[in-house]
Amino acid sequence: MRFGIMAMQMGMLVPPEQPAEQILANITTFDHADLVSKLAAAGFNPIELGGDLSLFLPHTFSASAMEKLLELKAQGITYTVHLPLWSVEPSTPLRPVRRGSVEAVTQILRATRLLDPEVYVLHATGALAAEFYNMRLPEIARAYLLSQFQNGARESLEQILMETGIPSRRIAIETVEFPFDLTLALADELDLSLCLDTGHVLAGFPGWYDFFDVLERCLPRLAEVHLHDSLLMPEGKRGYGEDHRPLGHGDLELGRLLDRLSTARFKGPLIFELQLEEALESLKVVKQIRPQVLA
Repeated sequence: MRFGIMAMQMGMLVPPEQPAEQILANITTFDHADLVSKLAAAGFNPIELGGDLSLFLPHTFSASAMEKLLELKAQGITYTVHLPLWSVEPSTPLRPVRRGSVEAVTQILRATRLLDPEVYVLHATGALAAEFYNMRLPEIARAYLLSQFQNGARESLEQILMETGIPSRRIAIETVEFPFDLTLALADELDLSLCLDTGHVLAGFPGWYDFFDVLERCLPRLAEVHLHDSLLMPEGKRGYGEDHRPLGHGDLELGRLLDRLSTARFKGPLIFELQLEEALESLKVVKQIRPQVLA
């Protein structure tokens, strides 16, 4: 199995306990390829590039930055891309905002296309959809409103596919804070892939399900796993702040998960959505529990 890591490493982007002028210098001189090299040297491959870096570091995805990342690819480093989610709401019923969200996503798709990422991960629904998902409403009203967000996500995804020409299976929509059944229906309808986020499922973000039931339903379309631990939340309670824990610090049945992925012959990346030290700690847990998957 291939264990990768996200490039959104805040401790490396903004090192703690530095004077303000040094932090500013780090930001203005940020070298995307240098960060990727350090993460790969720590033992992780693929590297999941974060589209949200462009929010404050627009040079992150410049042509010159892509050339340096392409040089690393020639040396054996591979990539996935997490498309933007900050300030982006591809499912909103408000069409101008949806149009802007599509533009933000397609900009990163086009900028990184030269790298030929294995998969692009997308939150098909954002913070506004999650807010309505959690409102105290009559169930019939909630179902109607969520269907509107699903419709908005469908239109945005269709637009992204049409404007970029990217094969639909190269986009994996993630299990986020939105009903799992509606996310799965979008994937089926548009022939998309899926990204199973282990911590999100345990924390109840897509609803309260048996984790391995969700895994089975994802497997036919599974292109990537976001790997981190979480406490398992009881029905009716979502575990805000309980996910994105290192492996072994929550309720994920890691051995059972790795065994099922092995028997399913899953070949996609498992990306640690953790900071570097947490990911290294988690890799040790994998080695203790199922050393054969690291062979």
